[in-house]
Amino acid sequence: MSPTPRAAAALGVAALASLLLPLPVVALAMLAVATASAVDAWLARQAPELVRDLPPILYRGVAAPLRLEPVERPAGRIRLRQPLPPDLRAEPAEADERLHATLRPRRRGRHVLARVAYRVEGPLRLGASYGRALEDAEVLVYPDLPAAWRLAHAVRHGRFRETGRHTRGPLGLGTEFESIRDYLPDDDIRQVNWAATERLGRPMSNQYRVEQDRDVICLVDAGRLMAAPLADHTRLDAAVDALAALAVVADEAGDRFGVVAFDAAIRRDLPPRRKGARPALRALFDVEPAAVDSDYELAFRSVADAKRSFVLVLTDLLEEAAARPLVEAMPVLRRHAVAVASAADTDLTALLARDPERPGDVYAAAAALDVLDARRRVAARLRGAGAEVVEAPPAQLGAACVRAYLRAKARARL
Repeated sequence: MSPTPRAAAALGVAALASLLLPLPVVALAMLAVATASAVDAWLARQAPELVRDLPPILYRGVAAPLRLEPVERPAGRIRLRQPLPPDLRAEPAEADERLHATLRPRRRGRHVLARVAYRVEGPLRLGASYGRALEDAEVLVYPDLPAAWRLAHAVRHGRFRETGRHTRGPLGLGTEFESIRDYLPDDDIRQVNWAATERLGRPMSNQYRVEQDRDVICLVDAGRLMAAPLADHTRLDAAVDALAALAVVADEAGDRFGVVAFDAAIRRDLPPRRKGARPALRALFDVEPAAVDSDYELAFRSVADAKRSFVLVLTDLLEEAAARPLVEAMPVLRRHAVAVASAADTDLTALLARDPERPGDVYAAAAALDVLDARRRVAARLRGAGAEVVEAPPAQLGAACVRAYLRAKARARL
């Protein structure tokens, strides 16, 4: 408990009054102010009961409401403040009486909202008490799913050249079970359903449908290169946003989706499954880059023996020396349709587009040109190894990956 600025101002006025009034009167006035401040602070000592309301899951870069309110309005004024970790921003961060803020996450993962700080003033606003209320709350921040849903909506309504939607395949010796029917003379012996034949007392055959849905596997590099910053997030954040877009669109197209996150070891491994977007996002939303070099060959061998799939490798094409392990490991994926995706560095292209104003700008532009040339050489080597290279600004990387996937489906490469 402590006095407020109003109490200090009242004591200051009483002290100045000593120039005009007798000292006993001034002393009594100051004693009255001090007593009133103590009583006021004592009345404000009880901790308020607060309610904090916010969505259980937030999305990176997408605003969400945060509400803090007292259950019962105190007699005096109350001020509330929500302490935030560096990767969450709120506007406003504090307010009187109640706090209705807009919370905007900058990074994926698990974040902790600390206990709410409050200040309660007494009815006379001469004394105040300070404290903390509620408990720490964990906030889960997922990648930018609203952008992924918009892409899936565009695919559903044919706004992409290749929609990726296919009707069910023809009947035949496929792998997708359709029904049981009477045996026909030209049926393959492998189609005979012996259990149904024994139960019904006449030959019965399984009828299959040629499978049309495909497997999509996303390999996410979580090594040191993916910790490089892109504006207010990292390359890994942009990669997981692109993964979310591809996963949601694969669900829309009826394909199976799986994911592998790796650095020097395999950190997450989910085999392809139908409706695989939600499990994949639950597994990867809190993955952070590790300060180690990534083992591409280890990651590629984890999916090398799977059925032919569309494999998207999300990594950084920095320069030839760093990308050499990636290029050398590409033959491991020779049975798959492979695309390698990377977020373009918009700061480098901006340096080249801007007219130099100082000698330092010329050197910066020359360095940017060297980096971009190195990235182009890496992309050419990857194309020579049989992979499609996808490079786009971070905000457009998801759409570029979806286009590569739909092109592979339309060209029957899967």
